[in-house]
Amino acid sequence: MKFLKGTKIYSILTGTCPVCQEESMYKENNPYHLTRIFDMHEHCSHCGTKYKMEPSFFFGAMYVSYAVGIAFAVAAFTIAYFFLGGGLMTSFWVIIGTLVVFMPLIIRLSRNIWINFFLNYKPGAGKN
Repeated sequence: MKFLKGTKIYSILTGTCPVCQEESMYKENNPYHLTRIFDMHEHCSHCGTKYKMEPSFFFGAMYVSYAVGIAFAVAAFTIAYFFLGGGLMTSFWVIIGTLVVFMPLIIRLSRNIWINFFLNYKPGAGKN
């Protein structure tokens, strides 16, 4: 994935600082450690970027979460209904299962996408 370094996609998929892309924004890298899913560093130790720019900054990630959840649901429906030949009720339960299983990943992806709306990669950030 190093070939994507310097792009927003790299920061979104890896959860690294959007400015320097050197450090994880999260204290716990595993999103399935549910008690620590929202625990983020206050700032990047490499470049000093403050992650929570204002109180309640990540409330906006809820809107992104809705879109990401819809994308997961559409993918689950397409696979269950068209490729596996399940009926509508089967597809419904597959969608519910998919959203429950991928909820921690959707939360992290949404936060990563949200912060990348506001911060851009700066090559050499944090180097003195």
